[in-house]
Amino acid sequence: MAYVDLAVYAVPTSKRDEFEAHARKIAPIFKRHGALTVADCWGDDIPDGEVTSLPMAVKAGADETVAFSWITWADKASRDAGMGQAMGEMQAE
Repeated sequence: MAYVDLAVYAVPTSKRDEFEAHARKIAPIFKRHGALTVADCWGDDIPDGEVTSLPMAVKAGADETVAFSWITWADKASRDAGMGQAMGEMQAE
């Protein structure tokens, strides 16, 4: 069964270019280590909720935008091996 890593976070809106540059840098690293797909998304129309919402989940401030990313892997074993290798490569840089 496929395995997915998902992250949701608040990014200072003024740092969008840095977010995108980082995403372009790390996607090939994950793919080299077995990721099937890597997607990084910048929030555009993500409304605040009354009970729960993505902005509330990450405690996004007025000067922040919700961003989210996901990586798909063939299975959890591939993810565990690939994630470790990718993290090791990024720390070595």
